[in-house]
Amino acid sequence: MKNPFPRVKIGLYALALTVGTSALAAEQPIIRNISRVPWLTIESKVGYTNQIQYTNKLTGNHWAVLTNLVVTQSPYWFFDVSAASEPQRYYQVVNIAPTNEPPPPPAPAAGMVAIPEGVFLMGVPGSTAGVALEHSVFVNAFLMDSNLVSYTLWANVYQWAISHGYSFSHAGAGKAATHPVQKVDWYDVVKWCNARSEKDGLTPCYYVSTSLNAADVYRTGVYNLGNGHVNWAANGYRLPTEAEWERAARGGTNGRLFPWATDKISKTRANYFGNTASYIYDEGPDGFHSSYSTGSEPYTSPVGDLKSGRNAYGLYDMAGNVGQWCWDWYGRSYYTTINNPVDNPQGPNTGTARVVRSGSWQALAPAQKCSARDNRAPKTALNTIGFRCVRGLDY
Repeated sequence: MKNPFPRVKIGLYALALTVGTSALAAEQPIIRNISRVPWLTIESKVGYTNQIQYTNKLTGNHWAVLTNLVVTQSPYWFFDVSAASEPQRYYQVVNIAPTNEPPPPPAPAAGMVAIPEGVFLMGVPGSTAGVALEHSVFVNAFLMDSNLVSYTLWANVYQWAISHGYSFSHAGAGKAATHPVQKVDWYDVVKWCNARSEKDGLTPCYYVSTSLNAADVYRTGVYNLGNGHVNWAANGYRLPTEAEWERAARGGTNGRLFPWATDKISKTRANYFGNTASYIYDEGPDGFHSSYSTGSEPYTSPVGDLKSGRNAYGLYDMAGNVGQWCWDWYGRSYYTTINNPVDNPQGPNTGTARVVRSGSWQALAPAQKCSARDNRAPKTALNTIGFRCVRGLDY
């Protein structure tokens, strides 16, 4: 059969050579094949809007728009049935709008930073077994306090709370007003989160009944709450899940030992107990932090004082100073198989101890790693454990 498009065919062969040598930007669509009519086979990210353009000469900027298409599957075909009979025609495809990408998080509340949604590698880098098996986890976007809850913030909310129907087992302590609160147990912290929410006009997250009625807001007593006692869609303050905490600590990177962009730890970045002879990644100096080991224990430091310890998300003290209560019941085997929960895991529904993340001012370097897991009975109140809050973001 006689070829109906002889001159277009010549031009298309020239195009194939051009595409083969072009350096296309990452994420840009790629033309894989063109045939006669012309027929383009295009690979692109689903949900993006592709603009298909053509030109008759590659010198100068003479690209004309053929059409805009929303990509519903990839690869897909495009037939240029309007192509005229001409010596050559070249094509390119560009993205003009990612229609299915989530919008950027809204501006965070004062003192909080936005942690974007996404998949990250949780656990000990490279591990294939153990209580912190490395595995992929997805978490939704959320807001997190850039600093540990200071004693000043704790006391401010605490005073409001006890005059609005709340009760606590411990009044909390702080070495100074700007130091992190400590000597608070898990139950105190959860009730305090609810009080902070109500004080700020937000919806509390924790309830003593799974009905999540306003009359059942957790304000007093000791309740062993399960995942069903949390209004995860509420806009109030709560403790981070273990997965949220590690997502935030890693600062958007995978495979690192610590929250910053290096696999070393030193006193310029964290308040911890150094032991350089035992750990090759510990740059010390040895012992307690000399700037803070004054007076009596605890040797805490002002929240956010070590500016070099800030991670890429803008979080301070994600290693050292005080450990941090998390929401989850601790499950030793929760993350030990390839089948562990990977979509916004909330931890086991029951248990005897709650998760604590980050090492404290008296802990050695291994406890400061992003993957280090610890746990304590929820009634524990020590001068080595504090916390910070998160808030959910509804897209």
